[in-house]
Amino acid sequence: MKRGFFTVMAAQFFSSLADNALFVAAVELIRMSGGAEWERAALVPMFALFYVVLAPFVGAFADSRPKGQVMFISNAIKVVGCLMMLFGTHPLLSYAIVGLGAAAYSPAKYGILTEMLPASQLVKANGWIEGLTIASIILGVLVGGQLVSPHAADMLLGIDVPFFETGIDTAPEAAIALLILLYALAAWFNIRIPNTEAPLRPLPRNLLALIPDFWSCNKKLWNDRLGQISLATTTLFWGVSGNLRYIVLAWSAAALGYSTTQASSLVGVVAIGTAVGAVVASVRMKLHQATRVMPLGIAMGLLVVAMNLITNVWVAAPFLIFLGAIGGFLVVPMNALLQHRGHNLMGAGRSIAVQNFNEQACILALGGFYTFSTGLGLSAFGAITGFGLLVAGFMWLIQKWHARNLVAHKEEVDHLMDVAKNDHMHG
Repeated sequence: MKRGFFTVMAAQFFSSLADNALFVAAVELIRMSGGAEWERAALVPMFALFYVVLAPFVGAFADSRPKGQVMFISNAIKVVGCLMMLFGTHPLLSYAIVGLGAAAYSPAKYGILTEMLPASQLVKANGWIEGLTIASIILGVLVGGQLVSPHAADMLLGIDVPFFETGIDTAPEAAIALLILLYALAAWFNIRIPNTEAPLRPLPRNLLALIPDFWSCNKKLWNDRLGQISLATTTLFWGVSGNLRYIVLAWSAAALGYSTTQASSLVGVVAIGTAVGAVVASVRMKLHQATRVMPLGIAMGLLVVAMNLITNVWVAAPFLIFLGAIGGFLVVPMNALLQHRGHNLMGAGRSIAVQNFNEQACILALGGFYTFSTGLGLSAFGAITGFGLLVAGFMWLIQKWHARNLVAHKEEVDHLMDVAKNDHMHG
């Protein structure tokens, strides 16, 4: 791996660490302020909002300037969201602004991989990036949970700033103030990401012209015989995975009687398994073998339903690790295949923006459904059952779709597989 790749990894790690710790702090901030259950659940779709709304623009923005610069600007937007939350803006609106920064950050962090590395290293690179991202989720959720605990809160609130009244009076506010330092550390790495010298694509004077261009890119990826399968799989995986982050918190409280601090540790346990699965996939899987992992998606959905049978933490922990490992092994090769096809069809930034649009639209739709259902009284157990059956059913349909492509479009699929095997072929 090139030296600059590790700088990208460090920047991504600390930015994602802060994102996930902030999520837990925001959940606790709403809870302590007397907010309804649906407001806490709504944090997930609010984070996804700008991924969907700005999808036609963020990919083109990422392709218009060096990716390290884009990541720095995006990180600064996240800090603005933190400050808004800290000084009284409603957590849902503030977290949406953090999501705006993340929406601009994502095409740059993934797009730079295809600029730095050949196709043969994309699965390996994705394994490292996803493994590190998952590690940041583990630590972020755990750090967030610990920062809002009574012990840490007493320490943080006991810090006195001479001649300055901060107005920080609660554990979540103290946690948020500390997390701004993590975003600053990520920004320090952002400015040290080397320029890949990849050709830039200037933004058009009329930004609205990007909308038909985006839909054209979206159509290209859905019409590609390998792109459509990898896009459908990753869209479904991240749609459910994004919402499970909150659902595990709710399930832990309902099934085990856990507090936010205790429940955050189980979210981290899922992420540990995902990291293991991601790293194993990066070692064992090749780009052209990505479609072989689809049966794992069906198994993952059924295992989600089985969560409802667990009432003991000593059973829950290994079960959630195994569940996460299956997800990690599934998503890494599929993600790499999707990046590969997108880079060949339209360029790195635009393809990642299309991917983000579809994945975050799924998170938004499922999160909106869960939030609405919670408002109507649906339990965490009911939501978990619905999500699990949804994953298993749709993964079965995607697998059948690919099987049909192998018969009806065999020559085209074979050619695309050959391209995936060769660093110097394009198509």
